[in-house]
Amino acid sequence: MTQVERPPRSDTGRIGGLAARVSLGRRFTPLSTEFLMIASAALLLTIFGIVMVLSATSATAVAKGENPMDGALRQGVFAMLGIPLMFLLSRMPMKFLKRMAWPALFAATALQLLVFTPLGIEDGGNRNWIRIAGFTLQPAEFLKLSLAIWIGYVLMRKHTMLGTWHHVFIPVVPVGALAIGTVLAGKDLGTAMVLVLVLLGCLFFSGVKLRLFILPVILGIISVIALAVTSPDRMRRITATCSDMSAYTGDCYQSIHGIWGMASGGIFGVGLGNSQEKYGWLPAAGNDFIFAIVGEELGLIGCIVVLALFTIFTVGAFHVIRKTDDPFIRVAAGGITVWITGQAVLNIGVVIGVFPVMGVPLPFMSQGGTALLAVLIACGVLLAFARTLPSSEDKAPARTREASRGAGREAGRGRVAR
Repeated sequence: MTQVERPPRSDTGRIGGLAARVSLGRRFTPLSTEFLMIASAALLLTIFGIVMVLSATSATAVAKGENPMDGALRQGVFAMLGIPLMFLLSRMPMKFLKRMAWPALFAATALQLLVFTPLGIEDGGNRNWIRIAGFTLQPAEFLKLSLAIWIGYVLMRKHTMLGTWHHVFIPVVPVGALAIGTVLAGKDLGTAMVLVLVLLGCLFFSGVKLRLFILPVILGIISVIALAVTSPDRMRRITATCSDMSAYTGDCYQSIHGIWGMASGGIFGVGLGNSQEKYGWLPAAGNDFIFAIVGEELGLIGCIVVLALFTIFTVGAFHVIRKTDDPFIRVAAGGITVWITGQAVLNIGVVIGVFPVMGVPLPFMSQGGTALLAVLIACGVLLAFARTLPSSEDKAPARTREASRGAGREAGRGRVAR
């Protein structure tokens, strides 16, 4: 029987097939736990927020003769824009995000400076909004994200020199102070405090020495105190005593009604849509005090659900910070996490009476399209960071190879001893 010799297999074809399988395998790699935690918490809080905005704004809209769905529809439009952007940004490579650090900061700062032009709008003594084509935007929301990414990029470039104070502070502190100053010029102390938190959070997670980190903290505290003391209006609100009814018709009106709303909800709440405070009693019921409406309508259980979702988001983000080896990801993710979590703590603290009223919205939930869009974009950046983490399948071979090398070294030492 004649044997026919098989043609030799092409190495090029074998390598090409292996590359195709590897590429296809990466496409279907299971998402990391951190990715799922951040994405699910963001989506659930956004949906929850739209429902609560509808409940909180429908009563006053009907009283004004407007469509009761207007507030929720506007919020939903920004959610439908922000959610796809979040998942689109989650696919962006790190090179793209690093390349956008400087342009994003310049663009956000220029947008913030527009509040001092005829496009700017003043509300409640603060000039921190602009109106373009019938839409009202708050540029400072995008400044928070761009500042975190820019600081992460700059400190990444100086990663090996962070033991020297001038490499830590320059240009981070001067540029950060300039960005915060554009917000303070509009008299928005609440947003400026959040930007200070972003700056401090980035410095903390960069791994600078404690003695170098304490100085910016002290400077930040002194600056906030100075801004509060130099404004009689702010000092009046900060020092107002809301434990009794002495200032009910003055600076404590909003805080007292927020606490009354939370108290009347009890454990199970009065029912979705059945709030009494939203009928003109509680100012900014759909914005800064939406957590009070949650407590009134859904009770303690609803508040615990909101806190649990923020906890899931924070834990997922901190896992990204802890597991990454990239200093850019660690610093930028730290700034974004401190921004979103810290702002949630400030907002809830205002509602329950721990902090004075400072006009800080609740992330994902408060009415405001710009704030929702900026937070969802920031979540997209966090999801992009989460995609860079090694999966459990990648870690297992690495641990096996390390164990094999360790066993080989032990065996080698044993043979030498004999």
